[in-house]
Amino acid sequence: MRIPIQNAILYLSCLFLITAGMVSCKKDGNPNKLPPVSTGSYAGKIDGFSSSDEVFPESLVAYWPFDGSKSETKSNTAPSSTVNDAFVTAGVKGQALKLTSGYLYFANQFPAFKTDVFKNFAISTWVQVLNNGSKKTMLFQLTRPGVFTGSINFILNTNAFPASDISNLKVQPTFVTIGGGTQDNVNVLRGVPGDATYMPYITPTIGMDKWVHLVLNYNSSTGYFDIWINGAKAGAYASRGTGNNLFKAYEPSEVIIGGNYNVIPGKSVSADVSFAAMTGNLDELRVYNIALPDAHIKALYNLGVAGK
Repeated sequence: MRIPIQNAILYLSCLFLITAGMVSCKKDGNPNKLPPVSTGSYAGKIDGFSSSDEVFPESLVAYWPFDGSKSETKSNTAPSSTVNDAFVTAGVKGQALKLTSGYLYFANQFPAFKTDVFKNFAISTWVQVLNNGSKKTMLFQLTRPGVFTGSINFILNTNAFPASDISNLKVQPTFVTIGGGTQDNVNVLRGVPGDATYMPYITPTIGMDKWVHLVLNYNSSTGYFDIWINGAKAGAYASRGTGNNLFKAYEPSEVIIGGNYNVIPGKSVSADVSFAAMTGNLDELRVYNIALPDAHIKALYNLGVAGK
């Protein structure tokens, strides 16, 4: 049987269109024409980083590695005075600072902590500490000379549990607002599962052989003040609000690591004796002038665990 020439042409035309359509619909594995990536570029990296030093280096405004030196490395500032301090070899990265009822006192205004440039912050550090059942511990204070409460107060409530309790660590930092008030956060149980504001009680196991990663993260755009413990968000009352509740870095300011004015002989500003000079170890104290994204806080934890 012969097929009319018109039908043959129509058949071949349809076959061509179908074939062309199938070819044109084939998925392009690189539609955006991105350059090739070598898997070797990521070898040995954690969360995309080779070192903690790669996490927002442009926003890191103060850094104490405590690797054989007590100086702040971004400004090359040495402490004005120190008490009962030494170095231990088994730090998170290299050496770490050991305080035995001790502190570091920097009696000078850091340019990076001036009011106009320090509106957001993230403070990251590693700590080995025990509860003591009687006194609070101040890891880091951005002070207001002559005033008990600093602009930032990185407080551990080591008074809340006896020294034998290594299953609980209460973290309760505060900051001072532009309205002159104080805002805080704390790692406690809030609500029940299903509540919009529910937060479980998150606490690390502590001890002088246990490094714990702590981060304070403040975002002035949202008014959120978060506590992170070992890569997990832990503060139950992060929403601190805006307006008069925004953080303010008052001037002049000084820095104390391991205490406040009342633990420094000759510098007491009140009769308050709720704090003692710190006993414990500190390492990798970093201060940023931004609120870090969640993924980068987790990266700092994971990198530290790996000694990076």
